[in-house]
Amino acid sequence: MLVLGPSNEAEMIACFLGAELTSTRFGEAIRSALAAHGHPGSLLTHPDISNASENAARRALLALTRGYGEHRELFDIFPDDVTWTRAVLAPAEIAAVRYMDYSYWIELSGGTRLPADAARRIKAGHRAYDVPNDGALAAGQAANAGVRFPPLILVGETHASLVCLEGHLRLTAYALAGFPAAVECLLGTAPGMGRWAH
Repeated sequence: MLVLGPSNEAEMIACFLGAELTSTRFGEAIRSALAAHGHPGSLLTHPDISNASENAARRALLALTRGYGEHRELFDIFPDDVTWTRAVLAPAEIAAVRYMDYSYWIELSGGTRLPADAARRIKAGHRAYDVPNDGALAAGQAANAGVRFPPLILVGETHASLVCLEGHLRLTAYALAGFPAAVECLLGTAPGMGRWAH
């Protein structure tokens, strides 16, 4: 692991929302919330994390759409005292990252929550809950072609045991491509993160 330097909550939120803006599952809710609150798309596509009012607006959007800071939905038992770091993880380190404890990812990986197991099952034709794997396969081809994805957001009590908070499709894409390169990530650690990231 190559630590690039400290990060913060504002950068994490900007990365999280920016990545999910184009998500087929979560993007529409984010775009609707942006429009409903009169925010321009540039709030997420060109974030200025030195701007306190922008940071507050993005934090409110993540609270509205995913429950951040309100201890609900995705962030139900997420700790408040998280230390954020920017880092580059080697392929073997990315391969050791687990999916979050969520039924779809548990099923897709055969219970291990490891992306390499999910990739093997996808290649064998397995579809978790009959959800097509077209998006993952296309992303895997892009990863294999060297397309640069947004940073993964990973969390744990320490950097030694990380779980994906945001970027599950991208993590699966790296696995489908055979973990071809090091990956830039935002890492969040906290003493109580084990409850969320178990």
